[in-house]
Amino acid sequence: MPEWSVAEPQKLDFAEPVTTLHVRIVNGTVNVVGTDESSARLEVTDIEGPPLRVTQEDGTLSVVYDDLPWKGFLKWLDRKGWHRSAVVSLAVPTGTRVEVGVVGAGAVVSGIEGPTEVKGVTGDTTLVGVTGPVRTSTVSGNVEAQTVTGDLRFNSVSGDLTVVEGSGSFVKADTVSGSMIVDLDPTGPTDVALTSVSGEVAIRIPHPADTEVEANTASGAVSNAFEDLRVSGQWGAHKITGRLGAGTGKLRATTVTGSIALLRRPPGEDSPFEAEPQDAPKDSSTESSTESSTDKKVL
Repeated sequence: MPEWSVAEPQKLDFAEPVTTLHVRIVNGTVNVVGTDESSARLEVTDIEGPPLRVTQEDGTLSVVYDDLPWKGFLKWLDRKGWHRSAVVSLAVPTGTRVEVGVVGAGAVVSGIEGPTEVKGVTGDTTLVGVTGPVRTSTVSGNVEAQTVTGDLRFNSVSGDLTVVEGSGSFVKADTVSGSMIVDLDPTGPTDVALTSVSGEVAIRIPHPADTEVEANTASGAVSNAFEDLRVSGQWGAHKITGRLGAGTGKLRATTVTGSIALLRRPPGEDSPFEAEPQDAPKDSSTESSTESSTDKKVL
């Protein structure tokens, strides 16, 4: 099995085809980009602390710290091991299965068609133009997904989720206190389920839309930009329910104390977030909340 120990800035080319990529680092940055080539390239531009172990076997390329396991990754809090950093860039075939783990490091994944999974403790993750299924898990790191067309799953404790021009058919996100801003531009029916305890939830869907909507909050404010949806509730609890178009898609959003905003995305819009339409109807019990912190964050 070919193996390298990378303790200083270095470039490596891998002649053998790559089908799976494993990356696990502490501090620094990971950049993964998909290419039309069957082989892969690695560039480490900065590294401090212990060396990275690089291996290639049976189509799997690994760039990892040996003491940072994938299993139980989100529980890795060895303070002694934090005195390290690496800036790693990889070019791999677009169909590669990508698994990235970061502790205190940022991760950027773009142009990947294969399955992508990113686990982060405190680092932020950016996904651009990823067409395969995506799974992200973070403790406090934020995730931004731009023009992601594959199924998207997100789970965090306090990290935020931002989806820009999401055209995938499935989005499932769960967080305790993180906020979720989801801008949808689907090509067909979607199944969207967002759950939060105290985080704010803002969803922008096309107008006209084609989905069944059920959004509720136990004590947060609500804002609704669709005439065909009904706002109901009392004593702090509010629901937004109804059908838009034929109702072939599903949109569910639940939060305990966070606010919920449903915003309208005009057809053919270039900018992902703009002002809420002036003619958006407001429920009398929540009219004062339309300038809530959620709306300000989105608009």
